[in-house]
Amino acid sequence: MFATITAAALLVLGTGRMALSDSLSATTSSSTNAVAAATAGCGKTPTLRSGAQTITTSGKNRSWILRIPDNYDSSRPYRLIMAYHWLNGTAQIVDSGGSDGAVWAYYGLKQLSNNSTIFIAPQGINNGWGNTNGEDLTFTDDVLKRVEGDLCVDTTQRFALGWSYGGAMSFAVACARPTVFRAVAVYSGAQLSGCSGGTQPVAYMGIHGIHDSVLNISNGRSLRDRFVANNGCTPMNPREPSQGSLTHIITAYSGCRAGYPVVWAAFDGDHTPSPNDGSTSTSGARTWTSGEVWKFFTQFQSGPTTSPSASPSQSPSASPSASPSASPSASPSASPSTSPTGGSGACRVSATVNAWNNGLTENFSITNTGSSAINGWSLVFTLPGGQTITNGWNATYSPTSGQVTATNVSYNGSLAPGATTEIGFQATHTGNAAKPSAFTLNGSPCTVA
Repeated sequence: MFATITAAALLVLGTGRMALSDSLSATTSSSTNAVAAATAGCGKTPTLRSGAQTITTSGKNRSWILRIPDNYDSSRPYRLIMAYHWLNGTAQIVDSGGSDGAVWAYYGLKQLSNNSTIFIAPQGINNGWGNTNGEDLTFTDDVLKRVEGDLCVDTTQRFALGWSYGGAMSFAVACARPTVFRAVAVYSGAQLSGCSGGTQPVAYMGIHGIHDSVLNISNGRSLRDRFVANNGCTPMNPREPSQGSLTHIITAYSGCRAGYPVVWAAFDGDHTPSPNDGSTSTSGARTWTSGEVWKFFTQFQSGPTTSPSASPSQSPSASPSASPSASPSASPSASPSTSPTGGSGACRVSATVNAWNNGLTENFSITNTGSSAINGWSLVFTLPGGQTITNGWNATYSPTSGQVTATNVSYNGSLAPGATTEIGFQATHTGNAAKPSAFTLNGSPCTVA
């Protein structure tokens, strides 16, 4: 599925870039104003269509691929994801999913998006991202300007990701375009495409193999630590899996500035974006990475005052079933570490819904309003008719429709008086995207904020 990449090839291309000017951080108004909810394309009949595109930028004719959701509605601002290919990869492989097919298109996120997201696969010069004189940043800017002038994009919901050289480019846009992209995911990256600026916070997820033979994991740790500092997180040395364990460990940093989490996912494997727990294979259909990145991106709500929840701290996955599946049809499989043993269950729940054609995501904030601590909790609620949970995070959910019980997992079972935890899920619906009702925590009714 992936072309052979050598460390030497990456380093040669990486050293070809030149220092970037700070003036490159100035883009069109539709790209820089992160508090603007929508773009000039909202309400217009689009002229763009899904498929191959070209644009002239920095005096060169560059190509890129666009995927617009089926049943696109110009009155609704959409999330946008920019997916950069690897060295000797292509936009076409990112778009098609290569040998893994549609399940791995756009690193597996297109299938998970369920027509909720606009996707862009840009093509690098010489199949790489040397970013000489900032030309790949300008290319990114110009593509965004073209798309947002024609399509309805939520400017607070732009994301970037990529593997290897594509990870380096994702890191470069995090450094240089912190007010353009809400979050980035860097798979097995290194600083090869520059880091102009690099002092402002961006929500950051890094994924790296502990015995990466192309770009040593020390590169990924270095990129991560820049945003640990920028985001005001508490420095630490996250636990990583042992070689031969064929597992992954996900760690969320504590102390980060509200809305700017840093998450580190280390896995027992080599240079790949699609490791499989319990196996040395690298099937995009079986990997845990797509589900985790989708969860990381979709935790952010539209608007300028985002305060998302972090992923679990020190959350080891000892088997493939312990992490969210890349398939939307997968049901959560994590097990709670405690059973309810204390606390009255008095609570307050705040729910937010982000819905599209026939899908939605929902996030709950659960606050213990009782006078004693809760050690192990179960939140019961009733889903509206036609809604079915397909994937969830920070809790287990059973059954997936009707009256559902969400039960704590190992890292969030204890709630002191006044403490809050956040959980969420993705679901399908048949037209009714309303919030659930009849919330109870450990058998006691909850107030709904």
